[in-house]
Amino acid sequence: MKSFMQKLKMVDLFGQYLRIKEEIDTEMQRVIDSTTFINGPQVKEFCSKLADYLKVKHVIGCANGTDALQIALMALDLRPGDEVISPDFTFIATVEVISLLRLKPVIVDVDPDTFTIDINQVKKAINSRTKAIIPVHLYGLCANLGELIPIAQEHNLPIIEDTAQALGATYNDKRYSGKAGTLGTIGCTSFFPSKNLGCFGDGGAIMTNDDYLAERIHSIANHGAKVKYYHDEIGVNSRLDTLQAAILNVKLKYLDEYALARQNAASYYNQRLSKLKGIITPKVPAYTSHVYHQYTIKLADDRDALKNYLSERGIPSMIYYPVPMHAQKAFQAKGNFPISDTLAKSVLSLPMHTELTTSEQNYICDCIETFVKN
Repeated sequence: MKSFMQKLKMVDLFGQYLRIKEEIDTEMQRVIDSTTFINGPQVKEFCSKLADYLKVKHVIGCANGTDALQIALMALDLRPGDEVISPDFTFIATVEVISLLRLKPVIVDVDPDTFTIDINQVKKAINSRTKAIIPVHLYGLCANLGELIPIAQEHNLPIIEDTAQALGATYNDKRYSGKAGTLGTIGCTSFFPSKNLGCFGDGGAIMTNDDYLAERIHSIANHGAKVKYYHDEIGVNSRLDTLQAAILNVKLKYLDEYALARQNAASYYNQRLSKLKGIITPKVPAYTSHVYHQYTIKLADDRDALKNYLSERGIPSMIYYPVPMHAQKAFQAKGNFPISDTLAKSVLSLPMHTELTTSEQNYICDCIETFVKN
């Protein structure tokens, strides 16, 4: 047990690095030798390769996933007070950027099975002031775009896909098919180190098939300038660092392999945990693949007790998220959000990463089984 207690991690970034160390070190050294630390050729190369992988026309690198969301909203020419619909159960960045731009976040509850935005709640929230919708592809699976896109089209509303946790996931139903982040008006993602495609610091990207929006996004991310020192509008300074792009160029080649490793680990968890009383394992709708940025179970009772029990045995776990957006002091939204409130009290994410071994998972599952039986 002691070796597991010393070794188990929520995400093993070092183990993943060791597998591709020679490639990573070589590409980082190339950047250092060239001293093109800002807007080096690796940035353009990575954006082009990611666009090819996603089958989307434009990928624009930026400093982080939060910037990606903010720039996407800025590109839509929204006015102060315009309403933007977003889910309650998400990381704060999704809603934070709406308020930063003096727009009004309209927070809606989520689906009890997928934890992604509830389409019926979106329908109820739309009014004449609604100007955009931000669905979040949570934990690694896609929100129900097949139902959301027709609603957005009916009301002429752009969709900004928050794809920070689901890069590489695929949406596929009778009407729509494509990678997460490419089916809406604009897609946004993060390359935070623990993401499925993570760099060694901060990084992000914005995806779109719209030529006009791509040009605007480029400009906004570059201080509002299309030509150096000529600023057409107020923008921001947000760019993907050359060193991070070099790292991402290497890791992009392995993204599908990483997803498969996570899916295999999830299958093992499902096999061991799905029959345990009081444990609800992730549900994956037929319309989406799941790339398992997180493996999140739901407990009928004693979530915190299980978390403490695992911690005492050297097993890390996390709660994503303990406080829904409507209950945050920053927002304090009015309304009823029963699903999000329930999830905040019942979800628990277990270790999930590309280096997770069957032996480690066996130990984790043994501990959970013992807890449940006791």
